[in-house]
Amino acid sequence: MPRSEEAEFWINAVYAAVQEVPVGKVTTYGQIALLLGQPQRPRQVGVSLKHLPSDPTQYYNSSNVPWQRVINSKGMISHREPGSAERQAEVLRGEGVEVLMDSMGEFYINLDRYGWFPAQLPSEELDDESE
Repeated sequence: MPRSEEAEFWINAVYAAVQEVPVGKVTTYGQIALLLGQPQRPRQVGVSLKHLPSDPTQYYNSSNVPWQRVINSKGMISHREPGSAERQAEVLRGEGVEVLMDSMGEFYINLDRYGWFPAQLPSEELDDESE
């Protein structure tokens, strides 16, 4: 099913924002939504990332959008499909993020230590300075 222009714009904005999350940091679905001026849309951020193409010929894809750096507001890695949380934890550990596992087998990250919560995207700060 083709996406509307609005949906396509939103998804691309999510991918561009996620590209700005630094290595060794994580942020939340809600923070990305807030940075995009739509704080009520954290689930749509998650849906956008769930549908991130793996095809490297696509402009935005899983090799240039650091999907692994976005987690839920409790500091936990959300389970989407079998093995996805383990894979996300492994990639984050490779970036130097400490990922812990609780007694229920849930992966979580200390947001006080690894959280990235700017008031605006770094690219917007650059735009502000150039004006």
